[in-house]
Amino acid sequence: MTTNFTLKQYGIEVEDIIRNASPPALYQEALKYEPEAALAASGALMVRSGEKTGRSPKAKRIVSHPDSKDNIWWGSVNIAIEEEVFQINRERAMDYLNTRDRLYVVDAYGGWDPKERVKIRIVCTRPYHALFMWNMLIRPTNEQLADFGEPDYVVFNAGEFPANSRIAGMTSKTSVNLSFEEQEFVILGSEYAGEMKKGIFTVMNYIMPEKGILSMHCSANEGDDGDVSIFFGLSGTGKTTLSADHRRKLIGDDEHCWSDEGVYNIEGGCYAKAIDLSAEKEPEIYAAIKYGTVLENMVCDEQTHEVDYADVSITQNTRASYPIEFIPNAKIPCVGAHPKNIILLTCDAFGVLPPVCKLTPAQAMYHFISGYTAKVAGTEVGVTEPQAAFSACFGAAFMVWHPSKYAELLAQKMKEHDASAWLVNTGWTGGAHGVGSRMSLKYTRAIIDAIHDGSLSDVEYVTDPLFGLAVPTSCPNVPAEILIPKNTWTDGDAYEEQALKLAQLFTDNFEKYKEGSSDAIVNAGPKL
Repeated sequence: MTTNFTLKQYGIEVEDIIRNASPPALYQEALKYEPEAALAASGALMVRSGEKTGRSPKAKRIVSHPDSKDNIWWGSVNIAIEEEVFQINRERAMDYLNTRDRLYVVDAYGGWDPKERVKIRIVCTRPYHALFMWNMLIRPTNEQLADFGEPDYVVFNAGEFPANSRIAGMTSKTSVNLSFEEQEFVILGSEYAGEMKKGIFTVMNYIMPEKGILSMHCSANEGDDGDVSIFFGLSGTGKTTLSADHRRKLIGDDEHCWSDEGVYNIEGGCYAKAIDLSAEKEPEIYAAIKYGTVLENMVCDEQTHEVDYADVSITQNTRASYPIEFIPNAKIPCVGAHPKNIILLTCDAFGVLPPVCKLTPAQAMYHFISGYTAKVAGTEVGVTEPQAAFSACFGAAFMVWHPSKYAELLAQKMKEHDASAWLVNTGWTGGAHGVGSRMSLKYTRAIIDAIHDGSLSDVEYVTDPLFGLAVPTSCPNVPAEILIPKNTWTDGDAYEEQALKLAQLFTDNFEKYKEGSSDAIVNAGPKL
């Protein structure tokens, strides 16, 4: 915490500014000023994010400016607004911030590489948001803070105050606005802390590829020999769970960059899903829920304050935010060599894809650009059977350039550093959701172990006739019968029907990426 610090350069006149407060100080502030804050029995801070319990991707807007507009992949992911609209929203945020008795500031870094790190400033009204970003950014030393100077990007979080939905380009009372020219990010109408985290990731996804550095929505870990693996995957595929392996060092669980020198984490913390969290299934994450951790939208016993991780009465998107050093085998600093294995994770609820297959370079690009997983029945209103979900580069919601920009960088780096690529299905086996069963985490971990120790390089492979994927016929500690999906179904014709359906969905989705993709990549998809 520092004194004599001002935000007047932004038009903020509030004098009580609490900058880079320690976790104990922010706990004290939260328990005093956050009406629903509570102390969990583990020592974690329990908070509520208000009406919004997840991100609002349809509320994201980027300023269309002559200096950057030709670089941006405009559409449903990146929606344009005029500079004037951004300034109106910014002024609305400043007006609200100026009504507060106190504000919280976090000055910290994005990116563990000292040569490439970005200086970030968070300005917010809730101590919960300050502690969250203290966990999620890379915390400066006292010496670094003294020399911090002006930030590269500023996040103004006025999320307690709504946007004006009548302004041009606004569709609701929630608005998340980014200007690359002003280097500012403005949040209105959402108190969900993940908007700040992913806003910074969006910034990194713009400025890093311009330098030839690949920004990635992935986790990463490192073996005893220094071999690095990165895990791409959408929410629910196991990206965080599988990278938290006590036998390997964790580089990071969600956001990374791949530069000419290797991989480095963008963040200083982890943001793990906490639904049904247990010491048995995810011991490293469970043990990280302690003093300093932020627990979002969870319920605890009124007497004991023990957290009920199965309680989803507030939201299914319960989350835990903690500094990465809370994971015992975290690698500090969070940097590693060039990856040896690229693992693309999917949760196939159709029960069609193999639990593991080895990808050619062209197939790796095809599946990276596709970014496939599936929603299951019951997760959303109206979803009664598995639904395919495609998110380019396993993170379309945060991509700024066209997906081909990230795919080209990945292909180039994989070729330069001779990385192997794998597709791992953590979804259903023996039938689609509702008929089959979820792939055993025990078997998925055994598959990942076999990738890391090289066991899968010494086994026989067969080619899936429809998807063209190389499927191993054996894998240590995994029953051979589950490796070929069709063999796990009682009805072979039903499997063929589902497989054709999924293959067609892949093909239809890839139509929009054909232009700009090589023939080899286009032909790496299913053979309908």
